[in-house]
Order: sequence, then C-alpha cells, then structure tokens
Amino acid sequence: MDFLIEIGLAGINSRIKRLSDDLLYSTRDYYKSVNLDIEPNWHLIFLILEKHESLTITEISQELRMSHPACIKIVNKMKKKDYINTKVDKTDSRKQLLELSEKAKEKLPDFHKHWDACIKTTKELLEESPNFIKDLTAFENLVTEKNYMERTLTHLKNNELDS
Repeated sequence: MDFLIEIGLAGINSRIKRLSDDLLYSTRDYYKSVNLDIEPNWHLIFLILEKHESLTITEISQELRMSHPACIKIVNKMKKKDYINTKVDKTDSRKQLLELSEKAKEKLPDFHKHWDACIKTTKELLEESPNFIKDLTAFENLVTEKNYMERTLTHLKNNELDS
C-alpha cells in the first residue's frame, strides 16, 4: 500500500511533488540516454526565447510564473553550456537581455524532435484522464486567486470560531 494514497487529501501535496520529481528525473535520464546536453527544465527557456528572441530574467520569470532565483539558476547553467548569450538593453543599460546562442539555434531542430516525443508520451499517459489539463488549469487558477496559505488560515480561523 502507498501511504500517500492511504492518507487521501493529507498527502496530495506530496503526491504532486513525487509525480513532478518522477517526471523530471525520468526526463533527465531520457536526455542522457540520447546524448542531449540539456536539463529537463531548460526547454521552457529555449521555447520562450525562441518565441520572443530576447527577454530579461524578470520578463521570463513573469511569463513562466516562476521565481526570479529559479530562472537565474536555470539561465546560469544554460550560459555555462553556451546556449544563452546576454547583451545590454539599448533602451536601459541596467537591463541584460537574454537570447539563444548560435549553438542553441543550431540544436533546436533536434531538441524539438525530442520534445515532440515527450509530448506524445505525456499524451499517452493522459489518455485515461482526458480532463487532466483542464482540471489542473482550474486548480492553478484557484491557487492564484487565493493561495494555499491564505485558504488554510481561513479554515483554521473558522475551525476556532466553530469550537
């Protein structure tokens, strides 16, 4: 028996984290097995810079709804592998614009081939859960409207009032 399943909703956060870790580590293993010199969470940066050509770290973190430090960590690793170049913003010299390097642009077609295979795998995994993406989006929207901490504090206060 799986204890996290056994405890029901009390284990939901840990189950989501466990699933995320399983997908992340399995994707990392896949990349290594096919000799891709990238990390699983880098594809977001590749895709957003491919779409926008150049962005600041702040713009990337806002667009991805990811913390600024997390974006910096990913981008610094990508810079070390020569996938990202930085240049000074012409309108504001304090800003650093990030863009894909020539190396990244050359490798993108191959990366896309692998990412497409990953998407097919995800589709296959979700065949039994056709509403998963819709439900996940609704869940994310609810947490954006009022975060988990705020909701939990409200329930705690209401429980104390009921006692």
